[in-house]
Amino acid sequence: MALLPVLIAPDPRLKLKAKPVALVDSAARRLMDDMLETMYIAPGIGLAAPQVGHALRVIVLDVARDEEAKQPLRMANPEILWRSDELATYNEGCLSLPEHYADVTRPNAIKVRYLDYEGEIRELAAEGLLATCIQHEMDHLDGVLFVDHISALKRNIILRKLVKARKTGASAPAGAAVL
Repeated sequence: MALLPVLIAPDPRLKLKAKPVALVDSAARRLMDDMLETMYIAPGIGLAAPQVGHALRVIVLDVARDEEAKQPLRMANPEILWRSDELATYNEGCLSLPEHYADVTRPNAIKVRYLDYEGEIRELAAEGLLATCIQHEMDHLDGVLFVDHISALKRNIILRKLVKARKTGASAPAGAAVL
């Protein structure tokens, strides 16, 4: 496995729409494995292929708490089949927007269809943090960042800080687990 570089906003590659995976083959599985390793080391609880420079519809996530056994999910071509009317708000962060967080409101429960690590079609009902994490990572597949869900003022403040950090060469310190 290999550690992958995570793109930092406002990198224009983060705004591109990802292409479907034709087949979950050894290359797709290797990408999923590398993404999981990168996510765990970051540390984060989710990562989308566009965040590591691959414009493919692939996400990985693991919302298990530190004291729990790892529960990695690898998804290719995920699509939401159903969203609950009930909403939930989480303070979201992102590996592509290090050290920045904002409350984002999304459906509390979803049903998602995807191709798993073996290329089999699966469906998963998710709620709470898992549903939020899946939706957050799926947004990346369409070029949407969590800051696109908040006010323009807050979004611009965050993006300006990231640009300034890039210009000064400041690296983001490791922080709490982020999506």
